[in-house]
Amino acid sequence: MGEPRQPADVGLDSAESEIAGIVPVHGRSLGLGSAVALVIGNVVGTGIFLLPASLAAFGTVSLVAMAAVTVGAIAMAMVFGKLGARIPAGGGPYAYARNAFGEFAGFWNAWSFWLTAWIGNAAIAVAWVGYVQYFARQVVGLDWSGTAAAIVIALIGLWIPAVVNMLGARNMAAFQLVTTILKFAPLLFVAVVGLFFVQGANFGPFNATDGNWVGALSLAGAVALFIYSGVESVSIAAEKIKDPARNIGRASIIGVLACAALYMLSTVAVMGTVPHARLLESSAPFADALNNMFGGSAGGVLMAACAIISGIGALNGWTMLVAEMPMAAARDGMFPAMFARESRRGAPLAGILAGTILTSVMLLVAYASENAFNTIVLLASFTTVIPYFFSAAAQLYWLVTGARVVDKRRLTRDIVISVIALVFAFWMAYGSGADAVLGGTLMLLVGVPVYIWVKAKRGEYGPQV
Repeated sequence: MGEPRQPADVGLDSAESEIAGIVPVHGRSLGLGSAVALVIGNVVGTGIFLLPASLAAFGTVSLVAMAAVTVGAIAMAMVFGKLGARIPAGGGPYAYARNAFGEFAGFWNAWSFWLTAWIGNAAIAVAWVGYVQYFARQVVGLDWSGTAAAIVIALIGLWIPAVVNMLGARNMAAFQLVTTILKFAPLLFVAVVGLFFVQGANFGPFNATDGNWVGALSLAGAVALFIYSGVESVSIAAEKIKDPARNIGRASIIGVLACAALYMLSTVAVMGTVPHARLLESSAPFADALNNMFGGSAGGVLMAACAIISGIGALNGWTMLVAEMPMAAARDGMFPAMFARESRRGAPLAGILAGTILTSVMLLVAYASENAFNTIVLLASFTTVIPYFFSAAAQLYWLVTGARVVDKRRLTRDIVISVIALVFAFWMAYGSGADAVLGGTLMLLVGVPVYIWVKAKRGEYGPQV
């Protein structure tokens, strides 16, 4: 049973000419605008709407952590852009790790990202529920604050995007573009206008934890990392991107730069307009910020509506990614074959359904913990950085060994960017905390028997060259 597909060994400039043999042109339905919307839509989920409250627990040191994470995220976006041009194949980090380090490394990256996608969707859903509850309380006068009500709301939020994705990539892209526009504008409004209402007394202490500021910095960075999850979106969906050799890099960098500016400004604005003690208890910090800025509750209701739209948009994009990664791995015999099958509309139904079901189960586990959002975020952050680390390592490997064609004029710059991305991923793994590292490592180890089972069913043993 067959050799795995080997991506063409191409340089950055020749990658475009090689791609025609990987995926038929008619399968590429996402242009640059849709690709940027995919990045922004996946990166800007509901996490940002709850993030200021989560970061307030660490103090203003979290702003330093955000700045450091932003530098790392930009470096990571640049690495993914280069890698997407080198290997414009579906699966992104899976394809890069497999091509550089072998099939088992590829499998483990696919497994880790798959974990990230459906675990992360649970975190998005938890944050989304807080704004649905706020909207229902302020507009309809209904109290949906109980745990049972929260679980029901979250499940509805998970399965609507699943249905949209099952209708095909074009419908998913249209849905993503609309929700991205609707959520970006009001967030930008708070980020810019809110700065005029900032009061220094509202900011909390530099280190609000019981430990030292270095530990607080790392923990805050791990939480902040989750808001940048999605930088790799277009590299994973490469088989659906038009002109991927150019557009993967452009969309990744444009999307991350836009999100970085929005994140930094809006977090400062919220922390500076909502008193620290109140922010710690807030389940809708942006709504509270608007209410403090203009009085009343109308602004908060508007922001809650935008957060609801944002959450659905993010879940829509991540539901696609939770199916795309295993589909790419399944085509190479690294995941069960059912994940490779597509419907007549081009939707990987098995991946969509499996991911959504697992996310639903994760929700039940999350709501049994003391802090559902932070518990899931730290676990998802750890599983996120595994593919990030291997992707940066793959780029560095090709640059320093010359195993692939490199641009010698930009070699030093590309090596520096790769090292920054590699250190960034390592730091984020450390910052996830002992519980997340333990839980994430155990979940990664569960993948090994799956790998053995898949190899046995294919009648393969030993490395496949």
